[in-house]
Amino acid sequence: AAAAAAADAAGQKGLRIIGIDVNNEALRKAKDVGATDVVNAKETADVRKRVLELTGGMGVDLTIDAAGFKQTCEDAVWTTRRGGRMVQVGLPIGGQDPAIPMGLVAGREIELFGSHGCAADDMPDILRLVASGRLNPSALVEREVGLAEGAKAIMDMDNGSPLGITMVTFSNDDGDDDNTSSGGVGGGRRSRL
Repeated sequence: AAAAAAADAAGQKGLRIIGIDVNNEALRKAKDVGATDVVNAKETADVRKRVLELTGGMGVDLTIDAAGFKQTCEDAVWTTRRGGRMVQVGLPIGGQDPAIPMGLVAGREIELFGSHGCAADDMPDILRLVASGRLNPSALVEREVGLAEGAKAIMDMDNGSPLGITMVTFSNDDGDDDNTSSGGVGGGRRSRL
């Protein structure tokens, strides 16, 4: 879900977006929300080489690892162009720490960032994009569930990531004081819409 949201936002700016996943359904969703190219990492012998082919050997301006696996993190760093930025959004999973080539990072002057989501001061711009219809977060919602099923959805993320956001809706029947509160679960972490 984090990668699909990034593709949607970048696509609104007319940028070239390369989506990488091991799941063809996730790649289809990435194309639906704006990815210009997709790479199935299970079906591609060398993801790094393929990304470099797609970028004319330059690498990409911004890589986002929304998965959190050792390989996805390493691939993101290796495919970032000189002076580019790599953002680690996916929380580390799998029990293996990535080998970050710091000589490459320094030599290419790559900026490395960690993120749990957008900064609060970015929210007004994001909401303006949503209000104008240029950004459509509802396209990322895979399903809506109640509070009890939402707790299970969070626990199930240990076994795999949902293709989109699972929207958790609350009502007074769920013991919540608000009638219309909602939050989302997706991309390996909890998020709010």
